[in-house]
Amino acid sequence: MDEILKTDLLYVAAFCVAGLVFAIGPFVAVFFLSARRTRAYANMTDQAVECGMAPIGDAWIRYCAAYYLYALVFVAFAVDVLYLIPVAIVYNRAGFPIRDLVEVAIFVGILSLVIVYAWKKGVFEWKRKDNTSAAAP
Repeated sequence: MDEILKTDLLYVAAFCVAGLVFAIGPFVAVFFLSARRTRAYANMTDQAVECGMAPIGDAWIRYCAAYYLYALVFVAFAVDVLYLIPVAIVYNRAGFPIRDLVEVAIFVGILSLVIVYAWKKGVFEWKRKDNTSAAAP
């Protein structure tokens, strides 16, 4: 019994170390692989994005918030599909088909309310905007 406990603790420790390596590893890699100095554009701190390259023209394109809301609704439904697929696979294996059907119906009902809410807020309406007024002279 004592040997099994030590083996289990070794597995837990290995997973914790692997999680830390995956969390901290990218920061360490960026530290060693990134450039130490920026050459020609070192003092361009008034730009919107400091990437080391000189900008070409103005950033006059402004995106409507509806694009981002539409993307968030898409991500929410992608996550919900990740829940519904395993539920559909194990449906009726536990011997409680009515309870399982009620749980899935409640979940899909809440999901339907999200669609109705987004529809009422106008997320799915794509209004064309005139970009000539957004450009500053």
